Amino acid sequence: MEGKYEFEKKFRDQVLRCSSCGFCRAVCPVFGLTKRPALNARGKMLILKEVMDGNVDLNDELIETLFQCTNCTSCTAQCPSGVDPPEIIKQVRKDMVHTGSCHPAFEGMNQVLQEHTNIYAEDEPEDFERERNRKAEYVFFIGCVGAYREDEATMATLDLLDHLDVDYTMINEVCCSGVLEDVGFQINQDLAQKNVDLVLSTGAKTVITGCPYCARTFNNKVQYQTLKDKGVEIIHISQFLKDFDLGVKTDKVVTYHDPCDLGRHCGIYEEPRQIIRKIAPNFVELRHNRANALCCGAGGGVRGAYPKNSIDMARRRLEEVEEIGAEIVLTECNSCVHNLKNAKLRAQKFEIFTTTQFLNQLLEEAG
Repeated sequence: MEGKYEFEKKFRDQVLRCSSCGFCRAVCPVFGLTKRPALNARGKMLILKEVMDGNVDLNDELIETLFQCTNCTSCTAQCPSGVDPPEIIKQVRKDMVHTGSCHPAFEGMNQVLQEHTNIYAEDEPEDFERERNRKAEYVFFIGCVGAYREDEATMATLDLLDHLDVDYTMINEVCCSGVLEDVGFQINQDLAQKNVDLVLSTGAKTVITGCPYCARTFNNKVQYQTLKDKGVEIIHISQFLKDFDLGVKTDKVVTYHDPCDLGRHCGIYEEPRQIIRKIAPNFVELRHNRANALCCGAGGGVRGAYPKNSIDMARRRLEEVEEIGAEIVLTECNSCVHNLKNAKLRAQKFEIFTTTQFLNQLLEEAG
């Protein structure tokens, strides 16, 4: 059966495979916050069945339902029928954009990355006081959030790499633009090509990213395939640091938040814990961890389009920090750090860092 929309051609079998069991209700961060049935994966699949039956059109009336998904993939991990709702939703968003229906915030994101080199449309990135674009063994790729919003965490990471005598360079990076595919648009080919050319010009054989989303984009998108073809490996900072022992420890109660992009999307759970266990004897897991970790609410464009819901999802996550009495919350994603810090209440006494930021702090305290 020929479908009216592209998502039908690609994902019809998956949409029909959804058994409406409701397993996704228990793990969907948006449903957990709003309790609105249309906002979890089951609700979205039921709506898409109506679209495929010709009873409903993909139009502006469905924007709030179909554009409110963090792409955390909790539903995919729990689905007994093997349905991958986030991938379906991403194609649905493309179909909607094609027909002229899109959340204004997402239209704005696309416009920004047609006219600027970063998602924040800022002209003056932090200098970070390092030489760029030189020949080196490694390239450290920051990502937009680390460059423009969590620059202190990035500076701490660079200091840590210096402490370890890593032969790295930074480049005049631009946004990887992978997020555009999440919100219904196409990766900006010019931005991707600039990153590829700059990396290759350094002669580096490994790119270390401070952002798990950038790592995903570099590893999985065809626009960055040239890097792999040239033998360049893309790794996240946690994968790089896992084998180092820095000889510092903290007696504070430490916990770890699994970022969706690093955990469920990339399958990287143990490397961050290997690092943390070396420095924190009092490490305690959050109630939901690893593949069952709660989303911080920042992904899939939700932070830009639905900021209140995004912050409230982060606050639900931080309630688990209070449950276990942690003093330090570590994570491996600048976007998670940014959202969790914005959601933190004044009465909550714990501190939130990237793991590298906390490691560098311990080194500085040790003198």
